[in-house]
Amino acid sequence: MTASATSHIDIAAPLLQVQGLSKSYGGVRAVRDISLAISSGTVFAVIGPNGAGKSTLLNLLSGLHQPDDGTIRFAGVELVGMPPHLRARHGLARTFQKIRLFKQLSVLENVLVGYHTRHAIPPWQYLLHGAAFQQERRRCREQAIDLLEFVGLSHRASIAAGALSYGEQRLLEIARALATAPRLLMVDEPAAGLNTTEVAALLLRITNLRARGITVVMVEHNMNLVMTVADRILVMDYGQFLFEGTPSEVQCHPKVISAYLGADVP
Repeated sequence: MTASATSHIDIAAPLLQVQGLSKSYGGVRAVRDISLAISSGTVFAVIGPNGAGKSTLLNLLSGLHQPDDGTIRFAGVELVGMPPHLRARHGLARTFQKIRLFKQLSVLENVLVGYHTRHAIPPWQYLLHGAAFQQERRRCREQAIDLLEFVGLSHRASIAAGALSYGEQRLLEIARALATAPRLLMVDEPAAGLNTTEVAALLLRITNLRARGITVVMVEHNMNLVMTVADRILVMDYGQFLFEGTPSEVQCHPKVISAYLGADVP
């Protein structure tokens, strides 16, 4: 094979690679021997019936819980045993199924909280509020406003986060997670409780994130959203791997149809 022929082959390692991941809670095996590989700049969806282990998988990837077995490598770095805040410094961020905002703080202040992993000034500047502190503060504020513009909330920057609609709070969580400058963003049920217009807005934002080179891992029940935006889909059932493929492959796979309908499909 000539050098010119090999130059077209993608030999890049996956951004996130998981091997044999398992987690039990008492006698319940929530995740059983899950393996996956996610390429950079793609949208990877995880679907399955209620109780399939989807959120548990995100908890293991983000470091909220540690696995009983298996490995998690992100950009070549082993993550097992690493706490969430250190994973964030490596470029992982996530949102939660249950919204976790600081509802008494303003919308802008909620986003500014996300910059705590990116400050590059010495600690004493926080006490004296010198020139470097003021410059850093302006930089973070400008970038936070840009993020609010990206999610469509810049006009709501000064109000309390608790005064936002449910859909707006979902978008604010995404903006706050993006403030950490992630290479990979995990979103857990981002479309839950959203109306049709809000889901369309969410779809646009996820598409734009992919265009910016950010990898998105999405746990979601809204199949229209998943089938429209995902590059690849992992289907889980009872904590186990059921199938992985493109949206078109998933939609016609007999085992996936059986898992969702609760009956055997010939």
